[in-house]
Amino acid sequence: MEGDVLDKLDDMSSMYDFDPITGNIPATKVEITVSCRHLLDKDTFSKSDPSEYNAKTILLFVSICCCFLCVLYTQGVETKQWREFGRTEVIDNTLNPDFVRKYILDYFFEEKQNLRFDLYDVDSKSPDLSKHDFLGQVFCTLGEIVGSPASRLEKPLGGIPGKKCGTIILSAEELSNCRDSATMQFCANKLDKKDFFGKSDPFMVFYRSNEDGTFTICHKTEVVKNTLNPVWQPFTIPVRALCNGDYDRTIKVEVYDWDRDGSHDFIGDFTTSYRELARGQSQFNVYEVRHFSSISVTLLSFSVESEFTFLDYIKDLINIMNFPLSTGNPSQSTSLHYMNPYQLNAYAMALKAVGEIIQDYDSDKMFPALGFGAKLPPDGRVSHEFPLNGNLENPYCNGIEGILEAYHESLKTVQLYGPTNFAPVVNHVARYAAAVQDGSQYFVLLIITDGVISDMAQTKEAIVNAAKLPMSIIIVGVGQAEFDAMVELDGDDIRVSSRGKLAERDIVQFVPFRDYMDRTGNHVLSMARLAKDVLAEIPDQFISYMKTRGVKPNPAPPPYTPPGHTHHHTQI
Repeated sequence: MEGDVLDKLDDMSSMYDFDPITGNIPATKVEITVSCRHLLDKDTFSKSDPSEYNAKTILLFVSICCCFLCVLYTQGVETKQWREFGRTEVIDNTLNPDFVRKYILDYFFEEKQNLRFDLYDVDSKSPDLSKHDFLGQVFCTLGEIVGSPASRLEKPLGGIPGKKCGTIILSAEELSNCRDSATMQFCANKLDKKDFFGKSDPFMVFYRSNEDGTFTICHKTEVVKNTLNPVWQPFTIPVRALCNGDYDRTIKVEVYDWDRDGSHDFIGDFTTSYRELARGQSQFNVYEVRHFSSISVTLLSFSVESEFTFLDYIKDLINIMNFPLSTGNPSQSTSLHYMNPYQLNAYAMALKAVGEIIQDYDSDKMFPALGFGAKLPPDGRVSHEFPLNGNLENPYCNGIEGILEAYHESLKTVQLYGPTNFAPVVNHVARYAAAVQDGSQYFVLLIITDGVISDMAQTKEAIVNAAKLPMSIIIVGVGQAEFDAMVELDGDDIRVSSRGKLAERDIVQFVPFRDYMDRTGNHVLSMARLAKDVLAEIPDQFISYMKTRGVKPNPAPPPYTPPGHTHHHTQI
C-alpha cells in the first residue's frame, strides 16, 4: 500500500508544477463516489423476496419504502466545526444503494482534510435532517480514500450503539481536465416482457470502468413505462464522468425492468466506449444486448459540446458592491459599527476581505456603494437605498478603500434607523443588470447585515426576479443574532420561491461572519477563509447564467505585434 501511495505521488509531481516559493503542489480535483451495503432497515415490515413468487401463487407483500440519502461534511482546519458540503440524491427500495451524484473536492497533499459521511432514511421531502432517521456515519480523511488500494476505501458504519449499520464504500478518482459534455439519445427494440401483467418499464444504467476492473455508476436514464420499444429522453453528461478523458475506456450499459418494490429485473447489458459512441448514429452503434439476444439498443443521436469555464469568460466583470447599514450606535463599543481606532469593525473587515478579491475582476474599480435603514440629513427622512458618499448623482467610490472611507464618513452624518428592508437595494442592482443581459457584464451584490430583515416576502420576490438576470448576491451576517432568515434566502437546499414561482437559479450565498473569527486574533487568515467561502459559488452561478442564455466567451485577441513589425505571409 505504501508503494501505491508513493507511485501516486510520483505521478502527481510529474503532472503538476511544484511551487518552490510555497513548497506546495497545486490542488487537484478528485471525484468521490459513495456506495453502501447492508444498510440498517428501520422499516416496520421486511422487504419482499422476489424468489417467493411461483407459477401457481402470486403473493402480495406489504413493504414500506426505504429512501436513503448520504450527506458529506467537511471540517474546518482551525474551528474544527463540521459544515455540510453536499448531499447525494435519494435512492429508494434498496439496502445496497449506489449513489449517482458525486462529491468533487479539492485535494491537498499537505492538508489533513477530515470528512464525515452521514446516512439517513428519508421519510419526507423536508431538508431538515433531524426529521429523518439517522442510519450511521463514518469518519475518514480524503487522504485515506486516495491512499487506499485502487483509491477505494471500505469502512463499517457506526454511530448507533449495539447496531450493525452496514458498510460504506468510498472511491476516489482524479478528474481530468476534459471539459466536453456529450448529449446522446437511445432507443431499444423487442424488450423482454418481464411483468406478469403488461409490458416492461425499462431503464438503462451507465457505468465507466476503473483501472482495477471495477465499475462506477455515472448515469441512470428515466423509466419508460409500459413498452417493449422504449425511446429514452436525450441526456447530457460530462465526458470526464463517462470516461475521465480516456476515449477507449470501457463503458458498460445495463438494461433493467423497473419494479415498484425496488427489485428491478435485469434484462441484459452491453459494452461500448466513448470513441464508439462519438461515431454517432451508425451500424457501429446498434448493440445486441447480452443475456437476451433478441433485444437491441440503438444510439439515435450523439453530439459533443465544449464546456466553458469561469476563466474562459472572465475578462471584464463589473462588480456592484452594496454595503448596507443596520441598527446600532457607532459611538458605543457595543455597536457592530463601532469605530475602534486600532481595529476594523466586523462590517469593515468583511467588506475588505471579500472586496479585495472581487475588485481584481473589475476594470476601473469604481463601485456604487449603498446603505439602507437610516434617517438622512437634513430632514431625517428614512431611506433604504442611499449613496454612502452622499452623492445621488454619482454614488461611485474608488476601490475598496474608497468604500471604507465613504462608510466611515456616512456614520458621522446619518442616523441608523429601522426597519431593515432588503428588497429596494436588490431591485436597485437588478435595474442595472436588466439593462445588460448580453453577457458583457455581470453584477455581484455584497450585503453585510446583522440579520434583521423587515420585508422578507418582498425580498424573496426581488431574488426570484433577479435570478433571471446576470447577477449574484453575497450576504455576510455579522453579530451574534440567529440568521434563519438569511439561510432561507440561500437557495442551496430549497430554491427561493415567491407566490408559487421558483427562482430560475440559486444566486444567493450566505455565510455568518462569526464562523471566521480566528481564536488567536489572526484576522488575516480568518478573512482569507471568509472570502474563499463567500466567493465559492460565484463562478458556477456566473456559468449557469451564461449557459442558459447561450453566451459564449469572446474569442482570444490576436497575438501582440510590436510597433513597426508586420507579419509576412508565405504562399504555399
